[in-house]
Amino acid sequence: MHARKRFGQHFLHDESVLDRIVTALSPRATDHLVEIGPGRGALTRALLAEDCATLDAIEIDRDLVPRLRDELAGEPRFTLHESDALDFDFTALARQRGARLRIVGNLPYNISTPLLFHVLDHAEAIDDLHIMLQREVVARIAASPGSGDYGRLTIMLSPWLTAETLFDVGPGAFHPPPKVWSAVVRLTVRRQPAFPVNARFASVVAAAFSHRRKTLRNALKGVVSAEQMAACQVDPNARPETLAPEAFNRLAQALG
Repeated sequence: MHARKRFGQHFLHDESVLDRIVTALSPRATDHLVEIGPGRGALTRALLAEDCATLDAIEIDRDLVPRLRDELAGEPRFTLHESDALDFDFTALARQRGARLRIVGNLPYNISTPLLFHVLDHAEAIDDLHIMLQREVVARIAASPGSGDYGRLTIMLSPWLTAETLFDVGPGAFHPPPKVWSAVVRLTVRRQPAFPVNARFASVVAAAFSHRRKTLRNALKGVVSAEQMAACQVDPNARPETLAPEAFNRLAQALG
């Protein structure tokens, strides 16, 4: 099967990388796994060789679906969903399985960010994610305040997720090889957000990073006043990339 550019397909085939992903996931007999984008099924078969209660796979490519169904028809733990992961109801699946889900997969790079935010809409149904993304995106997710990779994505995910970068993967592990390096990251869903997220949190973060090189005084002009920043113990002359996520939440709370 040829990879389709519109689906961002790069099929993982390196056995050593597959083994490392499965080892990092360390599935248990009681786990309900969900694989996003099984493709040709290399990781799928590696997962089914381990203990797990169920493995649900979500595949959008209708040409790949019959092949996977035929190859794995004799595996009672396996269910294939022909669906777009961006529309998939993880909460309904968790309810059906009677437990939280563990997500794994080589995510299409062209939808990785919106897919992560869609998954967060179902955070109460998910335990963790072991996923492969473009290395740059993983660096942004796991970045610390003050670093060059720290930004809007880091801050928006941090109330709900903790991130641990596991290992890098070179282009040769895929067919066809992508033009960039990849990385596998473990994202653990917090049972409670790191702080009570204000309704204006997202809009304040977006406004701050729409002018990344400006100070907060200038970037948030007309949104949060310098006086409000000072009351929140935030330096108006600081740059957005130096603030911890909680500080942006305090600014959002200051808006009333």
